[in-house]
Amino acid sequence: MSKRNTQQRRQIIANMVQEQGEVSVEQLANLFETSEVTIRKDLTALEESGFLLRRYGGAIKIPTELIEEAQEQLSKQKLAIANEAAKWVKEHNRIIIDSGSTTGALVKALNQTGLVIMTNSLALANELTTLECEPTVLMTGGTWDARSESFQGKVAEQVLRSYDFDQLFIGADGIDLEHGTTTFNELVGLSQVMAEVAREVIVLIESQKIGRKMPNVELEWQRIDKLITDNQLSPEVKAQIEAKGVEVIVA
Repeated sequence: MSKRNTQQRRQIIANMVQEQGEVSVEQLANLFETSEVTIRKDLTALEESGFLLRRYGGAIKIPTELIEEAQEQLSKQKLAIANEAAKWVKEHNRIIIDSGSTTGALVKALNQTGLVIMTNSLALANELTTLECEPTVLMTGGTWDARSESFQGKVAEQVLRSYDFDQLFIGADGIDLEHGTTTFNELVGLSQVMAEVAREVIVLIESQKIGRKMPNVELEWQRIDKLITDNQLSPEVKAQIEAKGVEVIVA
């Protein structure tokens, strides 16, 4: 089965668990007409990525109390990462802020004057217009992608190439320690153009996502200058990332 079909199958499984609360290996093997061994690999990968919990013979939806606890911890981590990232923004910088919850937290931390900020997110653009520092806000335009809640596509890429920027702040669904940032979304072209037109690329990511291998590599290590994460990052993993030539900043 192709990598694309594997990705699609896992996405369907994740959706089924959210809708039904529980699935069995046998049920999924029959549905997808594949082996139980393949389904078990899918469930293991989805559990490692935080989409479900494995149970004997299948998988279940992550209990609400665990989600709430994780979200509370995650919000503290996002805030710490955002506050650290804001320290690296100088007055009058021209920056790109990609769509996402961690990059969204950065918006709230900005207070520098004279900023020019490009984003592909309507939500972030709206929030940027409320800042007291009154940045100049630019939108990429393009084709609306409901899944990522952002604009994507060739038009957005062309707009970006019309400018040059000091910094890109971008999140990620996961980090492959060998290759770079990863995502479930196949629309990685815009992220790569963002990196091309920025002199410095800064990834903002929670430590729990580091080690997650999503199907699509978004930015390879050689495109990334800095990675800002929380204080749960292990020294061993930090050293692995630094060995790729990336500066790791722990908030």
